[in-house]
Amino acid sequence: MKTHPSLQAAIASLIALGLPAFAAEPVHVVQPKDTEQCFGVAKAGKNDCGTAKHSCGAMTTRDNDPAEWKYVAKGTCEKIGGKKADPNANKPKAE
Repeated sequence: MKTHPSLQAAIASLIALGLPAFAAEPVHVVQPKDTEQCFGVAKAGKNDCGTAKHSCGAMTTRDNDPAEWKYVAKGTCEKIGGKKADPNANKPKAE
């Protein structure tokens, strides 16, 4: 059976384009009992949900970004240097 190089290339490219979608699948974390959102304490790739910069958890690219948050035990957020409210929540949007 003869195969066509262009057909093989097309199939290979379709497979290659589809793989990154599965590798970077967004993570959604359900809030555990007795926890609170804590902004500014998530390490790169360890945030629990999305922001304006990305769609969901485990996607932050820098440590301790003030806009990123993580669930922590209730009453511990400020003790570890975080904020319980999004620091950008009340800022007017640029037009």
